[in-house]
Amino acid sequence: MAMKIRLARGGSKKRPFYRIVAADSRMPRDGRFIEKLGTYNPLLPKDSEDRVKMNMDRVNYWLGEGAQPTDRISRMLEAAGVLDKKNRNNPQKAEPGQKAKDRAQEKADKLKVAEEAPAEEAVAEEAPAEEAAAEDDQKK
Repeated sequence: MAMKIRLARGGSKKRPFYRIVAADSRMPRDGRFIEKLGTYNPLLPKDSEDRVKMNMDRVNYWLGEGAQPTDRISRMLEAAGVLDKKNRNNPQKAEPGQKAKDRAQEKADKLKVAEEAPAEEAVAEEAPAEEAAAEDDQKK
Protein backbone atom coordinates (compact mmCIF):
# COMPACT_ATOMS: atom_id res chain seq x y z
CA MET A 1 0.00 0.00 0.00
CA ALA A 2 1.45 3.40 -1.05
CA MET A 3 1.15 5.71 1.93
CA LYS A 4 1.20 9.49 1.85
CA ILE A 5 1.37 12.11 4.55
CA ARG A 6 -0.78 14.90 3.17
CA LEU A 7 -3.30 17.63 3.87
CA ALA A 8 -7.04 16.96 4.00
CA ARG A 9 -9.10 20.13 3.67
CA GLY A 10 -11.82 21.09 6.08
CA GLY A 11 -13.42 24.35 7.05
CA SER A 12 -16.02 26.40 5.26
CA LYS A 13 -15.82 28.27 2.00
CA LYS A 14 -12.91 30.74 1.97
CA ARG A 15 -11.97 29.69 5.51
CA PRO A 16 -9.56 26.78 4.96
CA PHE A 17 -8.47 24.46 7.72
CA TYR A 18 -6.42 21.33 7.07
CA ARG A 19 -5.81 18.06 8.87
CA ILE A 20 -2.42 16.47 8.39
CA VAL A 21 -3.18 12.81 7.77
CA ALA A 22 -1.54 9.54 6.84
CA ALA A 23 -3.60 8.07 4.01
CA ASP A 24 -3.46 5.57 1.19
CA SER A 25 -2.42 7.49 -1.92
CA ARG A 26 -5.34 6.02 -3.87
CA MET A 27 -7.93 7.62 -1.55
CA PRO A 28 -9.44 11.05 -2.33
CA ARG A 29 -7.95 14.19 -0.78
CA ASP A 30 -10.70 14.62 1.80
CA GLY A 31 -11.63 10.96 1.89
CA ARG A 32 -10.65 8.00 4.01
CA PHE A 33 -7.42 8.26 5.97
CA ILE A 34 -5.63 5.97 8.37
CA GLU A 35 -4.52 8.38 11.08
CA LYS A 36 -4.74 12.07 11.88
CA LEU A 37 -1.24 13.41 12.55
CA GLY A 38 -1.91 17.08 13.15
CA THR A 39 -3.52 20.28 11.91
CA TYR A 40 -2.60 23.25 9.73
CA ASN A 41 -4.44 26.57 9.87
CA PRO A 42 -3.19 28.93 7.12
CA LEU A 43 -5.31 31.81 8.42
CA LEU A 44 -3.12 32.23 11.50
CA PRO A 45 0.04 34.39 11.32
CA LYS A 46 3.20 32.61 10.17
CA ASP A 47 4.91 33.06 13.51
CA SER A 48 2.01 31.56 15.48
CA GLU A 49 2.79 28.23 17.09
CA ASP A 50 -0.81 27.11 16.54
CA ARG A 51 -0.49 27.44 12.74
CA VAL A 52 1.04 23.97 12.34
CA LYS A 53 0.59 21.30 15.00
CA MET A 54 1.97 17.81 14.42
CA ASN A 55 2.37 14.69 16.52
CA MET A 56 6.05 14.23 15.67
CA ASP A 57 6.26 10.72 17.14
CA ARG A 58 3.56 9.47 14.77
CA VAL A 59 4.98 11.43 11.81
CA ASN A 60 8.38 9.81 12.37
CA TYR A 61 6.67 6.42 12.66
CA TRP A 62 4.93 6.83 9.29
CA LEU A 63 8.09 8.13 7.65
CA GLY A 64 9.86 5.04 8.98
CA GLU A 65 7.11 2.87 7.47
CA GLY A 66 7.82 4.43 4.06
CA ALA A 67 5.09 7.06 3.84
CA GLN A 68 5.95 9.81 1.38
CA PRO A 69 5.17 13.39 2.45
CA THR A 70 3.66 15.73 -0.11
CA ASP A 71 5.59 18.85 -1.08
CA ARG A 72 3.73 21.11 1.35
CA ILE A 73 4.12 18.64 4.23
CA SER A 74 7.80 18.13 3.44
CA ARG A 75 8.29 21.90 3.69
CA MET A 76 6.61 21.88 7.10
CA LEU A 77 8.78 18.97 8.22
CA GLU A 78 11.90 20.78 6.99
CA ALA A 79 10.89 23.83 9.03
CA ALA A 80 10.41 21.58 12.06
CA GLY A 81 13.87 20.06 11.49
CA VAL A 82 12.66 16.50 10.83
CA LEU A 83 13.70 16.33 7.17
CA ASP A 84 16.80 17.67 5.46
CA LYS A 85 16.24 20.73 3.27
CA LYS A 86 15.90 19.91 -0.42
CA ASN A 87 17.08 22.15 -3.22
CA ARG A 88 13.99 23.03 -5.20
CA ASN A 89 14.42 24.58 -8.60
CA ASN A 90 11.74 24.29 -11.22
CA PRO A 91 12.34 27.11 -13.69
CA GLN A 92 9.89 25.56 -16.15
CA LYS A 93 7.07 26.13 -13.66
CA ALA A 94 7.38 29.90 -14.00
CA GLU A 95 7.72 29.91 -17.79
CA PRO A 96 4.72 31.18 -19.73
CA GLY A 97 2.81 28.82 -21.98
CA GLN A 98 3.35 28.51 -25.73
CA LYS A 99 0.53 30.89 -26.66
CA ALA A 100 1.85 33.56 -24.31
CA LYS A 101 5.33 33.16 -25.81
CA ASP A 102 3.87 33.53 -29.31
CA ARG A 103 1.96 36.69 -28.32
CA ALA A 104 5.08 38.17 -26.75
CA GLN A 105 7.09 37.40 -29.89
CA GLU A 106 4.45 39.04 -32.12
CA LYS A 107 4.38 42.09 -29.88
CA ALA A 108 8.18 42.35 -29.95
CA ASP A 109 8.17 42.07 -33.76
CA LYS A 110 5.55 44.84 -34.05
CA LEU A 111 7.56 47.09 -31.73
CA LYS A 112 10.73 46.42 -33.68
CA VAL A 113 9.05 47.34 -36.97
CA ALA A 114 7.46 50.44 -35.39
CA GLU A 115 10.80 51.56 -33.93
CA GLU A 116 12.68 51.10 -37.20
CA ALA A 117 10.28 53.16 -39.35
CA PRO A 118 10.22 56.31 -37.17
CA ALA A 119 13.94 55.96 -36.51
CA GLU A 120 14.66 56.20 -40.24
CA GLU A 121 12.41 59.26 -40.53
CA ALA A 122 14.01 60.82 -37.46
CA VAL A 123 17.48 60.35 -38.93
CA ALA A 124 16.34 62.04 -42.14
CA GLU A 125 14.85 64.92 -40.15
CA GLU A 126 17.85 65.27 -37.80
CA ALA A 127 20.36 65.70 -40.60
CA PRO A 128 18.86 68.98 -41.92
CA ALA A 129 18.32 70.20 -38.38
CA GLU A 130 21.97 69.57 -37.52
CA GLU A 131 23.08 71.36 -40.69
CA ALA A 132 20.89 74.34 -39.82
CA ALA A 133 22.35 74.43 -36.31
CA ALA A 134 25.87 74.32 -37.74
CA GLU A 135 25.05 77.19 -40.11
CA ASP A 136 23.67 79.24 -37.19
CA ASP A 137 26.88 78.64 -35.23
CA GLN A 138 28.98 79.79 -38.20
CA LYS A 139 26.95 82.99 -38.58
CA LYS A 140 27.57 83.98 -34.96
